[in-house]
Amino acid sequence: MGEPTLKEKAWEPSFEESVLAAWKGEPGLYRFDPSPGQPVYVIDTPPPYPSGSWHVGAVMAYSMIDMIARAHRMLGRAVLFPFGLDRNGINIERTVERKTGKPLHRWDREAFIAECRKEIEAIGNGLLELGVRIGVSADFAHTYYTDSDEYRAFSQAIFLELWSKGLFYRGERPMFWCPVCETPLAEADIEYEERPSSLVWMKFPLPTGGDIRIATTRPELLAACRAVMVHPEDERYRHLQGKTARVPLYDREIPIIPHPSAKPEFGSGAAMVCSYGDMVDLAMFRELRLEPIKAIDEAGRMTEAAGFLKDLKVDAAKEKAIDELRTRGLLEKVEPIQHKTPICSRSLNPIEFVSSDAWYLKQLEFRDDLKRIAHEMEFRPTRHRQLLLDWIDSLTIDWPISRRRFYHTEIPLWYCKKCGETLAPPPGKYYRPWKDPAPFKTCPKCKSKEFVGEDRVFDTWMDSSSSNLFLTRYQSDSKFFEANFPVSLRPQGRDIVRTWLYYTTLKSFLVRGSKPFKTVFLHGLGLDARGRAMHRTLGNIIEPWPLIKKYGADAIRVFVASETSPGDDFRISEAKIGGAAKFITKLWNVARFISSFEEPAAGKLAPTDEWILAEVNRLIEASRGAYEDLNLFLPANRGREFLWNLFAPHYVEMVKARAYAADTGARWTLHACLRDFLRLLAPVAPFSTDKIWRSMYGGSVHAESFPMPRDGIPASRADFTDGLVAFNAEIWKRKRDQGLSLNVEVSGIPIPAELKPFEGDLRRMHRLV
Repeated sequence: MGEPTLKEKAWEPSFEESVLAAWKGEPGLYRFDPSPGQPVYVIDTPPPYPSGSWHVGAVMAYSMIDMIARAHRMLGRAVLFPFGLDRNGINIERTVERKTGKPLHRWDREAFIAECRKEIEAIGNGLLELGVRIGVSADFAHTYYTDSDEYRAFSQAIFLELWSKGLFYRGERPMFWCPVCETPLAEADIEYEERPSSLVWMKFPLPTGGDIRIATTRPELLAACRAVMVHPEDERYRHLQGKTARVPLYDREIPIIPHPSAKPEFGSGAAMVCSYGDMVDLAMFRELRLEPIKAIDEAGRMTEAAGFLKDLKVDAAKEKAIDELRTRGLLEKVEPIQHKTPICSRSLNPIEFVSSDAWYLKQLEFRDDLKRIAHEMEFRPTRHRQLLLDWIDSLTIDWPISRRRFYHTEIPLWYCKKCGETLAPPPGKYYRPWKDPAPFKTCPKCKSKEFVGEDRVFDTWMDSSSSNLFLTRYQSDSKFFEANFPVSLRPQGRDIVRTWLYYTTLKSFLVRGSKPFKTVFLHGLGLDARGRAMHRTLGNIIEPWPLIKKYGADAIRVFVASETSPGDDFRISEAKIGGAAKFITKLWNVARFISSFEEPAAGKLAPTDEWILAEVNRLIEASRGAYEDLNLFLPANRGREFLWNLFAPHYVEMVKARAYAADTGARWTLHACLRDFLRLLAPVAPFSTDKIWRSMYGGSVHAESFPMPRDGIPASRADFTDGLVAFNAEIWKRKRDQGLSLNVEVSGIPIPAELKPFEGDLRRMHRLV
């Protein structure tokens, strides 16, 4: 026995910095460089949006994706593990608006874009730094940015390819609208939240005298009311079906229409149909061909049609309408309620339904095809396929892909100034129609030479949904694309199934007629101690840097891998992260003990050595299978159980005497087990495993492959595990009960017959005489 190769007496999180430095000095360690015949594994890594620093839940999510990448390298595959930043979109625009106090549409467009780019550079660099620090082994040297000219040109090229297939159309129709963002929204941009509201009971006068009572949460929309709706079987209103009522405050006569969409159990059972309070209103106006009245404009203010409410914001208009109803004796009562309110997922402001001109991508007619494709992809966990299927079934409109914003990819279209013909350029360049001259000499329809560029931009998901095509070099490297599309893996949170996963599925189907991915891995969400998702608005964000400094990245990674079953949400606990840090310390201590013995050539193995090697074979088989199945929970927990509860307390203690006596079988087995264990744990805990490997064996553990089960080790040796563990526990208990040190000799304790093969090691371990 000599001095330990691992000089440091205990593991410190600061050691991770030296490992990072070693990785930085070996740029080929994680490089995507497939050798001839080597299978390729492509990961469509989610490009995070740099709207601020990551919270620890996001750090854990990207750590899990990195574990998958590392595991597949060690399974023998060449892994393309890209990293990008999704820098287009409303979030960075709103950050600039808040910081400057100046709304987007009061800016010079060029100046606003420059300010957004300046702001997002600093935030994006912080995310990259954090990604490196937590051990993400992605190709940071070739980070892509969705706001780069290259990516935007690619996104426009996909648009133009679909344009040539006739998949876009322009129309003016009611649509989801965010008054804060001042832009149309897709269904995927809408969230629902229970918020306090008021149920206002009003009197709609009847021409024959009396009135019909109606309860609504939107009295400010009385100006846009075109009908009253009652259920055909509601006996309270059967006598009024087909009659008319007068709109309070606006004295306009409207029909009372029987319709099954009315809800007799809500309010009075009678409802006003106005343009537009909700999705039911939208459907009713279409079905009944009612003429809409635009009472709210794109800025969220009441229009001239609202009369005395003109120019008021919606909330103020609601209060004034209630006051006026009260003054005129048309108000019965106001009840406080909790109302399921549709809100913009970005601004968190209640949305409106506004009639506006927009570009749409066809999707409704392809729903059956998209559901078929959903079934063609593998899902991990399998049950999460239903999230995509349910979203496809819930769609009610085509995808409005145009936005009235600035820091997005521009829609590459021009219009003939004379005849209005829409013209699309050839793909390849990055076009900015609001600024660039038209790439046409004459209009093919009227021969005019004057054009107006489209000033609208893409919904940001139009860009993000092309990531898999971009990474597999669609349109630029046909050989690589054909070999690697569909992409091997899409890993992402289940919270963006309706956006990133759905839109990528749609886009890939429209472009290629095929599934976008072979496998989809949907991880759960990191929640706070109360089980809530982390949002800055809730004040429950857990910052990662203090945890990294205190416990290290490996502890965070071990925690998340061992805490959550595939696809399940998990509550983040600093105490459990601390527990994971103790496991890393245990690994270090065991490795340091083993490092004090030189690694010999294989010698004669004792039954105890064969026993632990049989257990290692079991661990190898289970862990390899789990990694193949994208299950991180099993190898993390099986590995932790093996080291903490079997290898260290039982095997190491049983063979210590032989190891001290230079027994080659014991020393070789200690190193063999450690080598295998470090490789199996390396994807989960890349820092500590690599630090130990470099110090003891040279090179990097991440350049190694996973171990294979060892030949020549009888699997039946593992059948002795329960007996050995029980016997050792019994001896320890006897000594403790008698107040004896574990090192004290004791006599009169027989070795059970079934454990006779291990008698020598057991007697030396427990000092049985």
